Amino acid sequence: MPSNSQQNTLELFPEIEPFNNFYLPKKNMHEVYVEESGNPEGVPIIFMHGGPGGGCGNKQRRFFDPSYYRIILFDQRGCGKSKPLGEIRNNTTSDLINDIELIRQYLKIENWFLFGGSWGSTLALAYAIKFSKVVKGLILRGIFLSRPHELEWFLNEVDQFFPDLHDNLLSHDSTINKKNLVSQYSKIVFGDDQAAAKKAAVAWNQFEGSILKLMPPENSESSESINFDFELARAKVQLHYIQNQCFIDGEDILKKVSILKDKPITIVQGRYDMVCPPKTAYELMKQLPNSDFFMIPNAGHSASESGTLSALIEATEKFKSL
Repeated sequence: MPSNSQQNTLELFPEIEPFNNFYLPKKNMHEVYVEESGNPEGVPIIFMHGGPGGGCGNKQRRFFDPSYYRIILFDQRGCGKSKPLGEIRNNTTSDLINDIELIRQYLKIENWFLFGGSWGSTLALAYAIKFSKVVKGLILRGIFLSRPHELEWFLNEVDQFFPDLHDNLLSHDSTINKKNLVSQYSKIVFGDDQAAAKKAAVAWNQFEGSILKLMPPENSESSESINFDFELARAKVQLHYIQNQCFIDGEDILKKVSILKDKPITIVQGRYDMVCPPKTAYELMKQLPNSDFFMIPNAGHSASESGTLSALIEATEKFKSL
């Protein structure tokens, strides 16, 4: 049933290093980076990062008690440490789902928990529907199903709340307007002029970054600290997926998700999420009435906001008893 997170008291677990990391055998030109941390004999849980186009980092190991969980992180095709960075060929949601299942088989895991936020929630749901028998439960945040109205909100309608930031996105180049936003950014990002491509990629990525939290950061990142290769790869992969509606049918996911109704599921959603508005999470909860649903009253989209962070860790702690 819907509820609010009542206490923002839980914090990330201490920093840890992986005890194992490797690349899956090359498949269709891609080498997918995988790492394990925590307890090698623990209960397996796999983290699915957002984006599309993001990547995993040290912080994402810390949602889980390392004495209990066998924590598995991976960088999706074209992302993070996976190779080739920014590659969009042979890079679809179906490919990612198959990679996840290959990771499970490669690590000889019988069944596992899934943890995903934003685009990671989409991927977790799509994988769980296809491979429901090996999924013990799901922890999901900032639900996104890539339906046309969700993409239109993020790309254009969010300017109702952030007119200045959205105008910055449009004004990056004189050829860009609301109707051609994705196509023109794609033209520049995938163009031959690498300097222009990297600048456009940073502008594209920074827009999403600027609307993640209820209280946006005051200071923008300095150009000296920007990894332009990563920014370009992130923008390439995200634009590739958005152009293809993320290669999924969100309405079909909502229809099929009832196959998971008897599994433990926690849904955490920021009340003021401007990237993935709460209605999608609410619709998912209605299809999964036995799920634990937390609408965080003082949060946007980011997993690092205190109420959201506490609810996510509360969920990983609760799942220890399952």
